[in-house]
Amino acid sequence: MLIRRIVLTKSLPHLRFFSNTAAAVVPPDLEKDYPKPDPKYDETIHAVVRVASGKNIAAKERKAGRVPSIVFEQEDGQHGGNKRLISVQANQIRKLVNHLGRSHFLSRLFDLEVRSDFESNDVIEKVRVLPRKVHLEAASDAPLNVTFIRAPPSALLKVEVPLVFIGDDVSPGLKKGSYLNIIKRTVKFLCPADVIPPYIEVDLSELDVNQKLLMGDLRVHPALKLIQPKDHPVVKIAGARVSDQKKAK
Repeated sequence: MLIRRIVLTKSLPHLRFFSNTAAAVVPPDLEKDYPKPDPKYDETIHAVVRVASGKNIAAKERKAGRVPSIVFEQEDGQHGGNKRLISVQANQIRKLVNHLGRSHFLSRLFDLEVRSDFESNDVIEKVRVLPRKVHLEAASDAPLNVTFIRAPPSALLKVEVPLVFIGDDVSPGLKKGSYLNIIKRTVKFLCPADVIPPYIEVDLSELDVNQKLLMGDLRVHPALKLIQPKDHPVVKIAGARVSDQKKAK
């Protein structure tokens, strides 16, 4: 299994106590120690007003290289309130999804500029948004539609934050020949808009055979509120597969 690795430039001093759940006791750290969005992917999404909706309209938009989209007002992270029909550029959305990955695209804030025409210099509205949903064509990964939600600084948004697994190269359990059972790749939090993390690191470096990490063990910014049960597992170092045991005999 391919695991994305991140090299940490600074070790974070903390103390861990392991049971079979490998629960981590981590003192609060300074905010600067939490992951921040990579400025390399800062980009303004360009949009134009769409005056009508429907299957035929959507097909025409896609044929013209545009993706039918909607911007919802935020209401505690829910779709609701006023909405604006827009279309965005298919090439731009496809590039962002490909570069970031789908789950990382859906957990990142963007500036959105709405104009009457893509060639116009007159900005009708500029707003910060969080992509809520993106539908991709199965065969080509071409974006079919995108849903955004407004994300002013005061907003509390429900976000599926992607997990990044680190420390697999030094995990005692993995060194013994066990395998990594990834149970969750994203975890849902209620996040203030200004502190939405681009990802959450899951440290495997001290996990031994049959130990696991739970959602409540994840080290996150104190302003984030876990929506899912704390005792749900995220990852486990499982014993050797049955097929591997037979080979060993």
